[in-house]
Amino acid sequence: MSRRLPLSLLLIALAGCTVGPDFVRPELAADADYAQQAFTRTVQADIGAGGAAQRLIAGMDIPGQWWTLFRSPELNALVEEALRANPDVSAAQAALRQANELVYADQASLFPSVGANLSKTREKVSGASTGAASAPILTLSSASLNVSYAPDVFGGTRRQIESSTAQAQYQRFALEATYLTLSTNVVNTAVNLASLRDQIAATGQIIQLQSDQLDLLQAQRRLGAIADTDVLTQQTALAQTRATLAPLQKQLAQTRNQLMAYLGRFPNQDKGERFNLVSLHLPQELPVSLPSALVSQRPDVRAAEAQLHEASANIGVAVANQLPQFSITGSLGSTVASGNTLFSAGSGVWSLAGAIAQPLFDAGALEHRKRAAVAAYDQSAAQYRGTVITAFQDVANVLRALEADAEALKQQVAAERSAQASLALVQAQYRLGAVAYINLLTAQQTYQNTVLTRVQAQAVRYSDSAALFQALGGGWWNRRDVDPGSKGHPDRFGLPTREELMPAHNKTMPAAPTRFD
Repeated sequence: MSRRLPLSLLLIALAGCTVGPDFVRPELAADADYAQQAFTRTVQADIGAGGAAQRLIAGMDIPGQWWTLFRSPELNALVEEALRANPDVSAAQAALRQANELVYADQASLFPSVGANLSKTREKVSGASTGAASAPILTLSSASLNVSYAPDVFGGTRRQIESSTAQAQYQRFALEATYLTLSTNVVNTAVNLASLRDQIAATGQIIQLQSDQLDLLQAQRRLGAIADTDVLTQQTALAQTRATLAPLQKQLAQTRNQLMAYLGRFPNQDKGERFNLVSLHLPQELPVSLPSALVSQRPDVRAAEAQLHEASANIGVAVANQLPQFSITGSLGSTVASGNTLFSAGSGVWSLAGAIAQPLFDAGALEHRKRAAVAAYDQSAAQYRGTVITAFQDVANVLRALEADAEALKQQVAAERSAQASLALVQAQYRLGAVAYINLLTAQQTYQNTVLTRVQAQAVRYSDSAALFQALGGGWWNRRDVDPGSKGHPDRFGLPTREELMPAHNKTMPAAPTRFD
């Protein structure tokens, strides 16, 4: 008994050994930030639609359904429909379920494999071999229970499970990224539709203005007050403005078709949803996550982290393959010459075997596979760092864009008002014969350009507000309308739940976030 105890302790110690590196998330550089200087509050553009002031609030949590901040019930309904019906979402959900099932399949390797075997053989034996005058016919029946077990002495199986679990986490965050990208695309498409409709409406107003001016010129020409060239020039300008409607209408139709695709509909399944910029509201408070929190919020960063974790576990698998492989097999059964006497006294058979296999010569194949696994880890580490840098770049770009968007809209509004006043003045002067027709034409074209540019500047503020939510991760940790694990049983066999995956800093949010001033 005293000799068996040390052997048992040794086996227990070996069973707890796991070769290869233990994964640790790479640390973010302490000085990582979005810019060298602090961001200021966005200025307010002096206009109703798209001109509200927006404040950047540091540390503010992001709502899971961030698109509701635009306060459009129609937009909310479209995003919810897209999340239910878009084929990309269904594909990502299926990929996650597949990855989860592969984890469960790998976890089965930790347990013994048990199988049953039942056979009956009828055989004619040669009389020459038995010395009998006639060839006898023998019937042999057997039944057995077979057990095989491969102890995970060096942790290779556990590293494989760790690798497949990391792959499942990658698919989970790929699904979160699909949710985020799709919801952002729907919002941006709705904004584009609203912008195009407003541009078409503005173009229609300009066409009406030019048509009225053409009627006036034609009346003056009939009276002999002006030359034909002024009428022809105005007709040309009117035709050119009308020509700009066709590209806008084409773009509107194509954007509408794109929205149908996001919703999982065919182009002919348009239900007539309409958007304009007046029906959308700019979120007045925008979150700015702390730099240290961004890496745990962005789905693409978390997906890259999962790939890095998978590569780390694969190193352990490669190391374990170089070490001895243990196996235990056993069987218990009965073999008789008649099926009616199975498991009778004296018919029992059994076997028990243990084996250790150690590669002695493989021309360096296992060593090179281990080096390949290390190189794959280095590759994933570089890709992870690149993803983090891109995440910071995205946030920095959007923050600067928000600041520039408001200033650009403010200036465009001022330009439109000046152009409108200038046009009215030139029209009055032209009627009095104080200016040439070329001045009127120039004023018309200037006003037309400023109106369209102002509408586009309004739309950009909405789009860049949505881009900020996307750049910060979209608040997936606060989502309750969709659960990526609902069909994948995330709580089984230790797979992480949404609560376990959510950013740690968001489990207890600060009561009073600070502001950027």
